[in-house]
Amino acid sequence: MKVNVEIDCTPEEARRFLGLPDLRPMQDAVMAKVQQQMLDAVDALSPETLLKTWMPLAPQTPEQMREAMAAMFRMFTPGSGMSGSGMSGSGASGGRSGKG
Repeated sequence: MKVNVEIDCTPEEARRFLGLPDLRPMQDAVMAKVQQQMLDAVDALSPETLLKTWMPLAPQTPEQMREAMAAMFRMFTPGSGMSGSGMSGSGASGGRSGKG
């Protein structure tokens, strides 16, 4: 003997009939939190934020950048010495340039 029963109802009606809990509020809360975390992650991937995170000691203002570049050029300019204090020959590099 074979019996077929067809029930025409929505999932909401079946859930209520079987006494299952309504998880919609919890799912909505979890999805809202996931959405907020994803938006925060996108904000963290902005170029400005990445540069600030990766290079915390890098110059932040144009003046700091100019000073850093000037210091770098002074360091590699012949005759200025490593300290950048001018062209005096009595610097820290006076006795280190030769072998003996």
